[in-house]
Amino acid sequence: MDWVTMAIMVVPLGIMYFALIVPQRKKDKALNDMRSDIAIGDRVVTVGGIIGRVVNIGEDAITIETGNEKTRLRMLRTSIQQKESVEQKQSRGG
Repeated sequence: MDWVTMAIMVVPLGIMYFALIVPQRKKDKALNDMRSDIAIGDRVVTVGGIIGRVVNIGEDAITIETGNEKTRLRMLRTSIQQKESVEQKQSRGG
């Protein structure tokens, strides 16, 4: 194989790597950073759509309080999809 044929095979792989894999890694890192920064009092949304307030934090699990009856649910930290910190909530007047 000459270098042109090699380049024809390598260049598309490089483009795919930078177009698909790098952005996904950045997204995964941001999600893991968010999950590790969860604090008591943060409002969170789970991957299942449950919205609640963090009341206890363990190493791999957290407990959230949800609903008017203040139902407590214990779940894995990896089930958190997004969070709203106490500072964000106060800046919006909530």
